[in-house]
Amino acid sequence: MPTFAGPVTSLTVAKGRDATLKCVVDNLGDYRVAWVHVDKQTLLTIHTHVITRNKRVSVSHYNFRTWLLHLKYVEQEDSGYYMCQVNTQPMISQVGYLEIVDFKIRFIRAFNMFAVPPEFVNEVVNRNISVAENANISLSCRATGHPVPKIKWRREDGQPIIVEQKKVELYDGEELVLQKVSRQSMGTYLCIASNGVPPAISRRMHVDITFPPMIWIPNQLVGASEGQTIALECNTEAHPAATNFWVRNDHVVGTSDSKFETYQIVNGYKVHMKIVIKNLDDSDFGIYRCVSKNALGETAGSVNLYKVRATSSYNKNIPPTSTFADLDIINIPDHSEETILEKAGIQDNLSFQEEETEISVEHSTGTSNSLSNQLSPMEPSLAITLLLLIL
Repeated sequence: MPTFAGPVTSLTVAKGRDATLKCVVDNLGDYRVAWVHVDKQTLLTIHTHVITRNKRVSVSHYNFRTWLLHLKYVEQEDSGYYMCQVNTQPMISQVGYLEIVDFKIRFIRAFNMFAVPPEFVNEVVNRNISVAENANISLSCRATGHPVPKIKWRREDGQPIIVEQKKVELYDGEELVLQKVSRQSMGTYLCIASNGVPPAISRRMHVDITFPPMIWIPNQLVGASEGQTIALECNTEAHPAATNFWVRNDHVVGTSDSKFETYQIVNGYKVHMKIVIKNLDDSDFGIYRCVSKNALGETAGSVNLYKVRATSSYNKNIPPTSTFADLDIINIPDHSEETILEKAGIQDNLSFQEEETEISVEHSTGTSNSLSNQLSPMEPSLAITLLLLIL
Protein backbone atom coordinates (compact mmCIF):
# COMPACT_ATOMS: atom_id res chain seq x y z
CA MET A 1 0.00 0.00 0.00
CA PRO A 2 1.20 3.56 -0.69
CA THR A 3 2.69 5.59 2.16
CA PHE A 4 3.96 9.15 2.40
CA ALA A 5 7.71 9.55 2.90
CA GLY A 6 7.08 12.83 4.70
CA PRO A 7 4.74 15.81 4.97
CA VAL A 8 4.18 18.38 2.23
CA THR A 9 6.59 21.21 3.07
CA SER A 10 4.99 24.60 3.71
CA LEU A 11 6.30 27.51 1.62
CA THR A 12 6.45 31.28 1.74
CA VAL A 13 6.85 32.87 -1.70
CA ALA A 14 6.94 36.47 -2.86
CA LYS A 15 4.08 37.59 -5.07
CA GLY A 16 4.91 37.15 -8.75
CA ARG A 17 7.49 34.40 -8.19
CA ASP A 18 7.09 30.68 -8.92
CA ALA A 19 6.22 28.12 -6.24
CA THR A 20 6.68 24.36 -6.17
CA LEU A 21 5.05 22.05 -3.62
CA LYS A 22 6.55 18.57 -3.21
CA CYS A 23 4.84 15.32 -2.21
CA VAL A 24 6.78 12.03 -1.90
CA VAL A 25 4.84 8.74 -2.07
CA ASP A 26 6.41 5.30 -1.62
CA ASN A 27 4.91 2.12 -3.13
CA LEU A 28 2.42 4.01 -5.30
CA GLY A 29 1.79 1.03 -7.60
CA ASP A 30 -1.35 1.46 -9.70
CA TYR A 31 -2.80 4.18 -7.46
CA ARG A 32 -2.94 7.84 -8.53
CA VAL A 33 -1.83 11.09 -6.93
CA ALA A 34 -4.01 14.21 -6.98
CA TRP A 35 -3.43 17.80 -5.86
CA VAL A 36 -6.28 19.85 -4.35
CA HIS A 37 -6.43 23.53 -3.34
CA VAL A 38 -8.23 22.97 -0.04
CA ASP A 39 -9.34 26.56 0.58
CA LYS A 40 -11.09 26.75 -2.78
CA GLN A 41 -12.18 23.08 -2.79
CA THR A 42 -10.64 22.88 -6.27
CA LEU A 43 -9.19 19.77 -7.88
CA LEU A 44 -5.99 20.85 -9.64
CA THR A 45 -4.37 17.69 -11.01
CA ILE A 46 -4.90 13.93 -11.18
CA HIS A 47 -1.73 11.94 -11.74
CA THR A 48 -0.03 13.50 -14.81
CA HIS A 49 -3.12 15.40 -16.00
CA VAL A 50 -3.97 19.02 -15.15
CA ILE A 51 -7.68 19.38 -14.36
CA THR A 52 -7.96 23.08 -13.50
CA ARG A 53 -8.30 25.70 -16.23
CA ASN A 54 -5.66 27.81 -14.51
CA LYS A 55 -2.84 27.95 -17.09
CA ARG A 56 -0.30 28.75 -14.37
CA VAL A 57 -0.67 25.27 -12.83
CA SER A 58 1.36 22.24 -13.95
CA VAL A 59 2.47 18.91 -12.46
CA SER A 60 5.57 16.75 -12.83
CA HIS A 61 7.12 13.72 -11.14
CA TYR A 62 10.34 11.76 -10.68
CA ASN A 63 9.90 8.00 -11.16
CA PHE A 64 6.26 8.23 -9.98
CA ARG A 65 7.55 8.76 -6.42
CA THR A 66 8.21 12.49 -6.05
CA TRP A 67 5.27 14.60 -7.24
CA LEU A 68 5.68 18.33 -7.82
CA LEU A 69 2.88 20.89 -8.13
CA HIS A 70 4.12 24.00 -9.98
CA LEU A 71 2.48 27.42 -9.69
CA LYS A 72 3.82 30.18 -11.95
CA TYR A 73 3.73 33.89 -11.09
CA VAL A 74 1.86 33.30 -7.84
CA GLU A 75 -0.86 35.72 -6.80
CA GLN A 76 -2.40 36.41 -3.42
CA GLU A 77 -5.36 34.17 -4.30
CA ASP A 78 -2.96 31.21 -4.59
CA SER A 79 -2.23 31.26 -0.87
CA GLY A 80 -3.75 28.59 1.36
CA TYR A 81 -3.62 24.87 2.00
CA TYR A 82 -2.74 22.36 -0.69
CA MET A 83 -3.52 18.67 -0.29
CA CYS A 84 -1.62 15.81 -1.89
CA GLN A 85 -3.88 12.75 -1.84
CA VAL A 86 -3.74 9.13 -3.03
CA ASN A 87 -6.91 7.29 -4.10
CA THR A 88 -6.58 4.36 -1.70
CA GLN A 89 -9.49 3.02 0.37
CA PRO A 90 -9.64 4.93 2.62
CA MET A 91 -7.97 7.89 0.96
CA ILE A 92 -4.63 9.05 2.41
CA SER A 93 -3.44 12.64 2.21
CA GLN A 94 -0.91 15.24 3.36
CA VAL A 95 -1.41 19.01 3.53
CA GLY A 96 1.05 21.88 3.11
CA TYR A 97 0.56 25.64 3.39
CA LEU A 98 1.54 28.20 0.74
CA GLU A 99 1.94 31.77 2.00
CA ILE A 100 2.15 34.60 -0.54
CA VAL A 101 3.84 37.83 0.63
CA ASP A 102 4.22 41.14 -1.13
CA PHE A 103 7.76 41.64 -2.46
CA LYS A 104 8.03 45.18 -1.04
CA ILE A 105 7.17 43.99 2.44
CA ARG A 106 9.70 41.18 2.17
CA PHE A 107 12.41 43.59 0.96
CA ILE A 108 11.90 45.92 3.91
CA ARG A 109 11.98 43.04 6.38
CA ALA A 110 15.24 41.79 4.91
CA PHE A 111 16.93 44.87 6.39
CA ASN A 112 15.09 44.68 9.69
CA MET A 113 17.39 43.09 12.29
CA PHE A 114 14.46 42.42 14.56
CA ALA A 115 12.43 40.40 12.05
CA VAL A 116 12.62 36.78 13.22
CA PRO A 117 10.70 33.94 11.55
CA PRO A 118 8.50 31.74 13.74
CA GLU A 119 9.96 28.78 15.60
CA PHE A 120 8.14 26.27 17.77
CA VAL A 121 9.01 26.21 21.45
CA ASN A 122 11.02 23.08 22.26
CA GLU A 123 8.71 21.55 24.79
CA VAL A 124 7.64 17.96 25.23
CA VAL A 125 4.50 17.57 23.17
CA ASN A 126 2.53 14.36 22.75
CA ARG A 127 1.75 14.41 19.04
CA ASN A 128 -0.33 11.22 19.15
CA ILE A 129 -3.26 11.43 21.54
CA SER A 130 -5.68 8.56 22.18
CA VAL A 131 -8.81 9.04 24.28
CA ALA A 132 -12.18 7.37 24.72
CA GLU A 133 -15.24 8.81 23.03
CA ASN A 134 -16.93 11.64 25.00
CA ALA A 135 -13.68 12.62 26.75
CA ASN A 136 -12.21 16.15 26.73
CA ILE A 137 -8.80 16.84 25.18
CA SER A 138 -6.54 19.86 24.83
CA LEU A 139 -4.01 20.44 22.04
CA SER A 140 -1.38 23.12 22.62
CA CYS A 141 1.15 24.72 20.32
CA ARG A 142 3.48 27.67 21.00
CA ALA A 143 5.97 29.50 18.82
CA THR A 144 8.43 32.38 19.18
CA GLY A 145 9.48 35.03 16.65
CA HIS A 146 9.26 38.72 15.88
CA PRO A 147 6.62 39.89 15.35
CA VAL A 148 4.89 37.45 17.70
CA PRO A 149 3.58 34.56 15.57
CA LYS A 150 -0.11 33.89 15.22
CA ILE A 151 -1.26 30.30 15.77
CA LYS A 152 -4.02 28.76 13.68
CA TRP A 153 -5.45 25.24 13.79
CA ARG A 154 -6.83 23.27 10.87
CA ARG A 155 -7.67 19.64 10.16
CA GLU A 156 -5.39 17.94 7.65
CA ASP A 157 -8.30 16.21 5.88
CA GLY A 158 -10.12 19.50 5.33
CA GLN A 159 -13.01 18.57 7.65
CA PRO A 160 -14.29 21.25 10.07
CA ILE A 161 -13.14 21.41 13.68
CA ILE A 162 -15.92 21.04 16.26
CA VAL A 163 -15.40 23.64 19.01
CA GLU A 164 -18.13 24.25 21.59
CA GLN A 165 -20.64 22.41 19.38
CA LYS A 166 -19.83 24.68 16.43
CA LYS A 167 -18.03 23.74 13.21
CA VAL A 168 -15.17 26.00 12.13
CA GLU A 169 -12.64 25.66 9.31
CA LEU A 170 -9.90 27.52 11.23
CA TYR A 171 -9.37 28.07 14.95
CA ASP A 172 -7.11 30.82 16.32
CA GLY A 173 -5.14 30.38 19.52
CA GLU A 174 -2.30 28.45 21.12
CA GLU A 175 -4.63 25.96 22.79
CA LEU A 176 -7.37 23.99 21.04
CA VAL A 177 -9.87 22.42 23.46
CA LEU A 178 -12.16 19.67 22.16
CA GLN A 179 -15.01 18.76 24.50
CA LYS A 180 -16.89 15.45 24.54
CA VAL A 181 -15.09 14.27 21.45
CA SER A 182 -16.89 11.95 19.06
CA ARG A 183 -15.53 9.58 16.45
CA GLN A 184 -15.99 12.36 13.89
CA SER A 185 -13.26 14.31 15.72
CA MET A 186 -10.68 11.62 14.95
CA GLY A 187 -7.89 12.68 12.58
CA THR A 188 -4.77 14.81 12.17
CA TYR A 189 -4.74 18.44 13.29
CA LEU A 190 -2.29 21.04 11.95
CA CYS A 191 -0.89 23.85 14.08
CA ILE A 192 0.36 26.64 11.78
CA ALA A 193 2.54 29.47 13.07
CA SER A 194 3.16 32.59 10.96
CA ASN A 195 4.19 36.19 11.57
CA GLY A 196 4.75 37.54 8.06
CA VAL A 197 8.44 36.63 8.15
CA PRO A 198 8.99 33.57 5.98
CA PRO A 199 8.73 30.72 6.26
CA ALA A 200 5.49 29.80 8.02
CA ILE A 201 5.83 26.54 9.97
CA SER A 202 3.40 23.77 10.88
CA ARG A 203 3.18 20.87 13.34
CA ARG A 204 1.00 17.77 13.07
CA MET A 205 -0.92 16.20 15.97
CA HIS A 206 -2.98 13.05 15.56
CA VAL A 207 -6.07 12.36 17.65
CA ASP A 208 -7.38 8.80 18.06
CA ILE A 209 -10.89 8.27 19.45
CA THR A 210 -11.55 4.78 20.82
CA PHE A 211 -14.96 3.13 21.16
CA PRO A 212 -16.42 -0.40 21.23
CA PRO A 213 -18.06 -1.89 18.14
CA MET A 214 -21.57 -0.99 17.08
CA ILE A 215 -23.64 -2.65 14.36
CA TRP A 216 -26.62 -1.70 12.23
CA ILE A 217 -28.28 -3.90 9.61
CA PRO A 218 -30.06 -2.52 6.51
CA ASN A 219 -32.45 -5.52 6.17
CA GLN A 220 -33.07 -7.86 9.10
CA LEU A 221 -35.63 -9.91 7.15
CA VAL A 222 -34.57 -11.22 3.74
CA GLY A 223 -36.78 -13.51 1.66
CA ALA A 224 -35.51 -15.78 -1.11
CA SER A 225 -36.40 -19.03 -2.83
CA GLU A 226 -34.43 -22.20 -3.39
CA GLY A 227 -31.85 -22.01 -6.16
CA GLN A 228 -31.22 -18.29 -5.77
CA THR A 229 -27.97 -16.54 -4.89
CA ILE A 230 -28.55 -14.03 -2.10
CA ALA A 231 -26.46 -11.39 -0.28
CA LEU A 232 -26.80 -10.46 3.41
CA GLU A 233 -25.29 -7.16 4.59
CA CYS A 234 -24.16 -5.61 7.86
CA ASN A 235 -22.42 -2.31 8.82
CA THR A 236 -20.04 -1.85 11.76
CA GLU A 237 -18.11 0.98 13.40
CA ALA A 238 -15.24 0.43 15.84
CA HIS A 239 -11.85 1.81 16.88
CA PRO A 240 -9.38 0.29 17.33
CA ALA A 241 -10.17 -1.85 14.30
CA ALA A 242 -12.43 -4.81 15.05
CA THR A 243 -12.45 -8.43 13.94
CA ASN A 244 -15.60 -9.03 11.88
CA PHE A 245 -17.16 -12.35 10.85
CA TRP A 246 -20.45 -14.17 10.16
CA VAL A 247 -21.88 -16.94 12.38
CA ARG A 248 -24.66 -19.50 11.87
CA ASN A 249 -25.63 -22.15 14.42
CA ASP A 250 -22.61 -21.12 16.53
CA HIS A 251 -20.20 -21.81 13.66
CA VAL A 252 -18.22 -19.25 11.67
CA VAL A 253 -19.31 -19.37 8.02
CA GLY A 254 -17.64 -18.24 4.83
CA THR A 255 -14.06 -19.17 5.70
CA SER A 256 -13.63 -22.41 3.74
CA ASP A 257 -16.98 -23.44 2.26
CA SER A 258 -17.19 -22.56 -1.45
CA LYS A 259 -20.93 -22.06 -1.03
CA PHE A 260 -20.22 -18.77 0.77
CA GLU A 261 -18.28 -15.66 -0.21
CA THR A 262 -17.54 -12.91 2.31
CA TYR A 263 -16.50 -9.31 1.61
CA GLN A 264 -15.44 -6.33 3.72
CA ILE A 265 -15.17 -2.72 2.54
CA VAL A 266 -13.14 -0.65 5.01
CA ASN A 267 -13.50 3.14 5.21
CA GLY A 268 -11.63 4.40 8.25
CA TYR A 269 -13.43 3.13 11.35
CA LYS A 270 -16.43 2.02 9.25
CA VAL A 271 -16.71 -1.47 7.74
CA HIS A 272 -19.38 -2.77 5.36
CA MET A 273 -19.74 -6.57 5.68
CA LYS A 274 -21.40 -8.81 3.10
CA ILE A 275 -21.89 -12.56 2.81
CA VAL A 276 -23.07 -14.12 -0.47
CA ILE A 277 -24.85 -17.50 -0.29
CA LYS A 278 -24.96 -19.40 -3.58
CA ASN A 279 -27.62 -21.77 -4.92
CA LEU A 280 -29.86 -21.74 -1.85
CA ASP A 281 -31.24 -25.04 -0.61
CA ASP A 282 -33.57 -25.81 2.28
CA SER A 283 -30.74 -26.11 4.82
CA ASP A 284 -29.49 -22.57 4.12
CA PHE A 285 -32.52 -20.75 5.52
CA GLY A 286 -32.41 -19.46 9.08
CA ILE A 287 -30.66 -16.90 11.28
CA TYR A 288 -27.26 -15.45 10.33
CA ARG A 289 -25.33 -13.25 12.79
CA CYS A 290 -22.67 -10.68 11.96
CA VAL A 291 -20.22 -10.29 14.84
CA SER A 292 -17.76 -7.45 15.50
CA LYS A 293 -15.30 -7.31 18.40
CA ASN A 294 -12.27 -5.32 19.48
CA ALA A 295 -10.38 -4.78 22.74
CA LEU A 296 -13.22 -2.62 24.11
CA GLY A 297 -16.15 -4.96 23.51
CA GLU A 298 -18.17 -7.20 21.24
CA THR A 299 -21.56 -6.89 19.57
CA ALA A 300 -23.64 -8.83 17.06
CA GLY A 301 -26.66 -8.38 14.82
CA SER A 302 -29.01 -10.92 13.23
CA VAL A 303 -30.45 -11.39 9.75
CA ASN A 304 -33.34 -13.81 9.20
CA LEU A 305 -33.14 -15.49 5.79
CA TYR A 306 -36.53 -17.09 5.13
CA LYS A 307 -37.95 -19.07 2.23
CA VAL A 308 -40.63 -17.74 -0.10
CA ARG A 309 -42.47 -19.50 -2.92
CA ALA A 310 -40.87 -18.87 -6.28
CA THR A 311 -42.89 -17.57 -9.24
CA SER A 312 -42.95 -19.49 -12.49
CA SER A 313 -40.34 -17.22 -14.04
CA TYR A 314 -37.49 -15.62 -12.14
CA ASN A 315 -33.78 -15.31 -12.60
CA LYS A 316 -32.30 -17.33 -9.77
CA ASN A 317 -28.97 -15.57 -10.06
CA ILE A 318 -30.38 -12.12 -9.29
CA PRO A 319 -31.18 -11.39 -5.62
CA PRO A 320 -34.71 -10.07 -5.02
CA THR A 321 -35.07 -6.32 -4.82
CA SER A 322 -37.26 -6.69 -1.75
CA THR A 323 -38.24 -9.40 0.66
CA PHE A 324 -41.59 -9.84 -1.12
CA ALA A 325 -40.30 -9.94 -4.70
CA ASP A 326 -41.02 -13.65 -5.30
CA LEU A 327 -44.44 -13.95 -3.67
CA ASP A 328 -47.49 -14.79 -5.80
CA ILE A 329 -49.98 -12.03 -4.98
CA ILE A 330 -53.38 -11.77 -6.73
CA ASN A 331 -55.43 -8.61 -6.21
CA ILE A 332 -59.14 -8.95 -7.04
CA PRO A 333 -61.03 -5.64 -7.35
CA ASP A 334 -64.09 -5.04 -5.20
CA HIS A 335 -67.50 -5.75 -6.84
CA SER A 336 -65.89 -7.77 -9.67
CA GLU A 337 -67.53 -10.80 -11.30
CA GLU A 338 -65.21 -13.09 -9.36
CA THR A 339 -66.36 -11.56 -6.07
CA ILE A 340 -70.05 -12.14 -6.91
CA LEU A 341 -69.52 -15.75 -7.94
CA GLU A 342 -67.35 -16.41 -4.90
CA LYS A 343 -70.11 -15.16 -2.63
CA ALA A 344 -72.51 -17.44 -4.47
CA GLY A 345 -70.46 -20.45 -3.33
CA ILE A 346 -69.14 -21.73 -6.67
CA GLN A 347 -65.63 -20.27 -6.48
CA ASP A 348 -64.06 -23.75 -6.67
CA ASN A 349 -65.53 -24.31 -10.14
CA LEU A 350 -63.94 -21.19 -11.66
CA SER A 351 -60.83 -21.21 -13.81
CA PHE A 352 -59.07 -17.83 -14.17
CA GLN A 353 -56.76 -16.98 -17.04
CA GLU A 354 -54.27 -14.12 -16.77
CA GLU A 355 -54.64 -11.18 -19.15
CA GLU A 356 -58.21 -12.24 -20.12
CA THR A 357 -61.53 -10.85 -18.97
CA GLU A 358 -63.43 -14.07 -19.79
CA ILE A 359 -64.62 -16.35 -16.97
CA SER A 360 -65.58 -19.97 -17.75
CA VAL A 361 -68.05 -21.92 -15.59
CA GLU A 362 -67.96 -25.66 -16.20
CA HIS A 363 -71.20 -27.75 -16.22
CA SER A 364 -71.42 -31.31 -15.08
CA THR A 365 -72.06 -32.34 -18.72
CA GLY A 366 -68.63 -31.08 -19.77
CA THR A 367 -69.88 -28.02 -21.69
CA SER A 368 -69.37 -24.48 -20.56
CA ASN A 369 -70.94 -21.07 -20.87
CA SER A 370 -68.71 -18.07 -21.59
CA LEU A 371 -69.36 -14.77 -19.83
CA SER A 372 -67.40 -11.86 -21.26
CA ASN A 373 -68.11 -8.60 -19.43
CA GLN A 374 -71.80 -9.54 -19.25
CA LEU A 375 -72.08 -9.81 -15.49
CA SER A 376 -71.79 -6.60 -13.49
CA PRO A 377 -72.13 -5.64 -9.84
CA MET A 378 -75.34 -3.77 -10.66
CA GLU A 379 -77.07 -6.95 -11.96
CA PRO A 380 -77.21 -9.48 -9.08
CA SER A 381 -80.25 -11.15 -10.72
CA LEU A 382 -78.01 -12.56 -13.45
CA ALA A 383 -75.80 -14.23 -10.85
CA ILE A 384 -78.86 -15.83 -9.19
CA THR A 385 -80.17 -17.03 -12.56
CA LEU A 386 -76.79 -18.53 -13.38
CA LEU A 387 -76.73 -20.42 -10.08
CA LEU A 388 -80.18 -21.86 -10.72
CA LEU A 389 -79.13 -23.07 -14.17
CA ILE A 390 -76.05 -24.80 -12.81
CA LEU A 391 -77.93 -26.42 -9.94
